Amino acid sequence: MSEIQKTLDNLSQENRTFMPSPEFAANANVNAGIYEEAEADRLGFWAKQARELDWDNDFTDVLDWSDAPFAKWFVGGKLNVAYNCVDRHVHAGHGDQVALQFEGEPGDQLNITYRELMERVCKAANALTELGISAGDRIAIYMPMIPEAVVAMLACARVGAVHSVVFAGFSAEALRSRIHDAQAKLVITADGQNRRGSVMSLKPAVDEAVAASPSVNHVLVVQRCGNEITWGPKDVWWHEFVESQSSEHTPVAFDSEHPLFILYTSGTTGKPKGILHTTGGYLTQVAYTHRVVFDLKPDTDVYWCTADIGWVTGHSYIVYGPLANRVTQVIYEGTPDTPGKDRWWDIIERHGVTILYTAPTAIRTFMKWGDELPASHDLSSLRVLGSVGEPINPEAWMWYRSVIGGNKCPIVDTWWQTETGGIMISPLPGVTATKPGSAMRGLPGIGVAVVDDAGTPLGNGKGGFLVLTEPWPAMLRGIWGDNQRFVDTYWSKWPQYYFAGDGAKLDNDGALWLLGRVDDVMNVSGHRISTTEVESALVSHPSVAEAAVVGAADETTGQAIVAFVILRGGMEGQDGTSLVTELRNHVSNEIGAIAKPKKIMIVPELPKTRSGKILRRLLQDVAEHREIGDSMTLADPSVINLISAGLESSSTDD
Repeated sequence: MSEIQKTLDNLSQENRTFMPSPEFAANANVNAGIYEEAEADRLGFWAKQARELDWDNDFTDVLDWSDAPFAKWFVGGKLNVAYNCVDRHVHAGHGDQVALQFEGEPGDQLNITYRELMERVCKAANALTELGISAGDRIAIYMPMIPEAVVAMLACARVGAVHSVVFAGFSAEALRSRIHDAQAKLVITADGQNRRGSVMSLKPAVDEAVAASPSVNHVLVVQRCGNEITWGPKDVWWHEFVESQSSEHTPVAFDSEHPLFILYTSGTTGKPKGILHTTGGYLTQVAYTHRVVFDLKPDTDVYWCTADIGWVTGHSYIVYGPLANRVTQVIYEGTPDTPGKDRWWDIIERHGVTILYTAPTAIRTFMKWGDELPASHDLSSLRVLGSVGEPINPEAWMWYRSVIGGNKCPIVDTWWQTETGGIMISPLPGVTATKPGSAMRGLPGIGVAVVDDAGTPLGNGKGGFLVLTEPWPAMLRGIWGDNQRFVDTYWSKWPQYYFAGDGAKLDNDGALWLLGRVDDVMNVSGHRISTTEVESALVSHPSVAEAAVVGAADETTGQAIVAFVILRGGMEGQDGTSLVTELRNHVSNEIGAIAKPKKIMIVPELPKTRSGKILRRLLQDVAEHREIGDSMTLADPSVINLISAGLESSSTDD
């Protein structure tokens, strides 16, 4: 047994279990029989899910795995993604249903029906054609969370262009590198975006990136904020060019394996890694998982996924999956704390949101801000809560359930990746008993296992490496322009399994616990300790809202555990020295003395990207007193300097 595998056996136990209510289970979209159905005929099950979509040409084979690990799903089938997400709902008589309930950060609101969305997508598709875009061309999208971003993605899908959405918080160099790798012919952007009461200009980064990108012929610009921008010969105004187009457009059906989008997962340095997703399999899985994981009722639900379209969650669970299922959904441009820290709860109350899908880092931030903010709004419309992005601490899960969900909403804690395309592991809210912090089990149709170093599946109570044992419809079809890198990255450790680097444990009841990347393991005096486990132990203390843990080089123990914690609202006045001692002892009691942090620093905030991901490598720089690395992707670059300046005065060690 490897040292890493020993680590993953050491997860503390969670015995709290919550069953679906009888009322919820009785009205759920699926029952327990769906697992048996998928197990009995996996490919037949996926064929059934695919036929929930409208196909111009039916597929002849469900799966071709002859060139593994390069899959082909629904071979011979042809369909148009945009038609499935918009037109078919209009043709079925649902044109007056609201598709998008947009809310801008300044407070402007706009409801867009499916008929209006179809007209907007048709105009944009005609505009793309007039700009010389044809099937297979790549388009970079660098936009805020506004309706035109959704329209742009659907217009690309409608004409068969391959979109590459770049998060609008990334730098000009990050945008340039992605444009270059994809050889994009067009960039779609906006003049600026509203953020925390101010206008952040986007156009200068685009200008800089395009100046070094000869492949780009045009830049299509949405006038969102009216801020002053530089205008160049390649620039075209969206409101002038797109709005003048015809609202009639006939979609073309594309092969099931036609490329739909590239999404880059690397940081801003080095060669970006373009994850390639195709058409039929991807849309099948994101529609299926959205329907069953969130128990979607398209006639009554109001759904809100708080992600940005720059990330895969925005692709799969704002644009493609939800719209394929005829959802009514909220899209919000701004931040949770503008103009006040109750903005989200105000949105939920006013729009009557029934399904909320957000990230653990947001949940922990709200814990820090205190219970009184959500308590000041009526959240009784909520009926399903979802979590995405990283393992959720059990205490954050419990806070989410009780304070936001009123102890009545099932929580679906989902595990998946940019590479998987759609949700892979999650409870089904009307079927699965849930445990705080556990994603529970693989979805019907998904093959999941926890294996040891030799690739042998492990039984309950054992920890090891999380692998996917069978190909799945939404799986990545490779890395753009570098198929060998695809094989080496995901299939080299065990050629029969997909492995992306995550550790997991099956508890004694068979529930799956995701432990983060196996790289995020600290070696303390020969003991391998998971950062996720220590963070969960810290957050289980009633004073702590959020924690980040890193391993720092130590002459005596090899690595020492250094923790950075944010206190819950109302806890800030405690004596720092005594609280740090209390927290260290708490971790010791929860996990063991070997896991007791050597240093704990109480901080006002953690270094996060604008998507909410904690940049632990920067915290490791601080803990090891090194020069701080690249912080250009941080939402607030000043945070890391404050942490660095206060490390010695605010920490305690043995």
